Order: sequence, then structure tokens, then C-alpha cells
Amino acid sequence: MKKILALVLAAMLMLCTVAMAEGDLFDPANYKSEKDPSEWKIAVITKDNTANWFKRMEIGVNEFGEETGIEVVQKGPANADAASQVQVIDDMINQGYDAICVVPIDPGAIEASLENAMSKGIVVITHEASNQVNTLFDTEAFTAQAFGAALMDALAKDMNEEGKYAEMVAYTTSTTHMEYSTAAYEHQKEAYPNMELIGGQVPTCESEESIDTSYERAKEVLKANPDLKGFTGVASTDCPGIAKAVEELGMDVKVVGVGTPNEFKPYVKSGTISTMKLWDPKDSGYVMCKVAAMILGGEEIAEGTDLGIDGYHSITIVPGDNQCIIGQADITITAENIDNYDF
Repeated sequence: MKKILALVLAAMLMLCTVAMAEGDLFDPANYKSEKDPSEWKIAVITKDNTANWFKRMEIGVNEFGEETGIEVVQKGPANADAASQVQVIDDMINQGYDAICVVPIDPGAIEASLENAMSKGIVVITHEASNQVNTLFDTEAFTAQAFGAALMDALAKDMNEEGKYAEMVAYTTSTTHMEYSTAAYEHQKEAYPNMELIGGQVPTCESEESIDTSYERAKEVLKANPDLKGFTGVASTDCPGIAKAVEELGMDVKVVGVGTPNEFKPYVKSGTISTMKLWDPKDSGYVMCKVAAMILGGEEIAEGTDLGIDGYHSITIVPGDNQCIIGQADITITAENIDNYDF
């Protein structure tokens, strides 16, 4: 009798997997959980849990868990590389999590793992990955085009709309980093013709999600281009390294980028970094968990849905490689208001 029951259960699981694979794998309605919410488990998988950016994100993840009573955990690879992140994702799948939320290092490298998760009925949500295919929703604080243009506007103002500049990203595989930098470059060509991206190609260099590496790469670029007037960095690890190199070499180079206020504060106060453009990673962590829980609960997520947090009270959904949730959660920080932020 036990053997027959085991065979029946195995057949039912196989049919469920086949149904998910052959049916609409991307229909959130198919992921409604039959469990009580107190039994749900949600994992948030970051690029690197040692970075201040993701430590801030974990605060939002934990807040969501405390408010809802849902079990949530944030994990990141020991090293910020795609292969290590794949291993973390696969581990969470094997541990039976009901939802996984991922900030990809390389979206292409994790497609197979995310497809496997979805075929097993696991909710998949991503962030900073508008080109991720195997996800139910990608969540973004704003459009990459608007953000990149705003970065360039700030840099152009500092450079008096003329001169040479450089752009740094973490990796060329980092979707949003490339989107932000490309949008900045395209906006520069259209709006600021007297400015010039050295090499004429995005990016100028990569930081590999490391402040030490960003510092070394920035020094190389600065020494090779003594007439450089501006530098952008779109990973949270970029601008602290760039600014350190600028100050060490005693150059008059304007720096604009993305990061956490406390890490940038010394350079903003000194004037090396004039403007920070960012979103609060705490809110991004919370939003990913909220979207995952709504899907597990069978709630619809549509144009105008209120996710219950500032910047996401009326979301926009942009279809593309996936369904991309867009908020209105951009933050601009300068020397005038940086003391108002503590993270």
C-alpha cells in the first residue's frame, strides 16, 4: 500500500512539473500556494552579502519577515561571481523554498537554475535584471533610461558640459549597470556634444564589485588620461575607489555615481563626489519579498498596484523580456542633504 501511495505521489509531482513546463510557466496565478503563509519560505539571493549595499538590503528583507511572520532569509555567494551565485540559487531550490528573489551578477548564467525553480512551482522574482527571461517579475526603482540620463545631467553640470569623461561598471554582464551607463552615454551624445567618453565605448573599465579593484582601475584610467574631467560609477563599489584615486593623484575630476551615503560621505564632503543617484536597497529587498508573497497568496499584481511602500504606491508594468515592475523611488544626494541619510 505504501509503495502504491509513493508511486501515486511521484506521478502527481511529475504531472505538476509537466503542467508547469507545458502550461504557462510565466502566469503568476499558477503559483498560488496551498500552504498557510506561516509555512512559506522566501530566499533573497544577492551578488555579495559583504557589500554595504546588500547589508542595507537585508534590513528591508528582515523587516518584511518581522511584519508578516513569513520566514525570509538573505544569502549571497562568498565571492561575487556568477558561478558562486548559481550554487547559492541551486541550494535554495534544493532546500524547498517557496520563492527565491535574485539580484543577478550575470542574468544569462542563472537562466537554467531559475527555469528549474519555476518548473518546480517556485516563485521567482528578480531585481536589476530587466533582461532576465525566467522570472515572474523583475522589480526596478525606476527606468534605466531616466536614471542614466539623470546621472549624465549631473556630471555635465559639474563639467560645464565639456571635456572627457570615463564610465565604470561592476561587470559588463550586470544588466542595469550597462543600461545606466549606456543611457548616460546616449544622453550625452544627444544633449552635450562638447563632452566625450574616452574610447567611445561603454564601459571604460570594470570594478568587479570591489572597491580595491575600482581604485586600481580608476588610477590606470586617470594616469592614462591626464586631461580627464569626469568619471561615473554605477556599482556601489565604484565611486569610493574612483574618488580615492582622484584625491590621491590630486586631479580635478568630477565624480558622479551610485552607492550608499555613509560610504560616500567623506568624498561628498570634500567635493570630489558632487552627486549621488540611488535608490534605497532596503526598499528593494522589501519589495521583492512583498511581490513574492502576493503571488504565493494568489493576489494579482497589475498596473497601478500599491505595494505598500514609498516609491511603489502605484507601480508601472513594462513588458519585455519579462514583466518589469517600475517604481518611482529614485533619490538624489548632494553635500546639502547627505546628512539626512544614514545608511
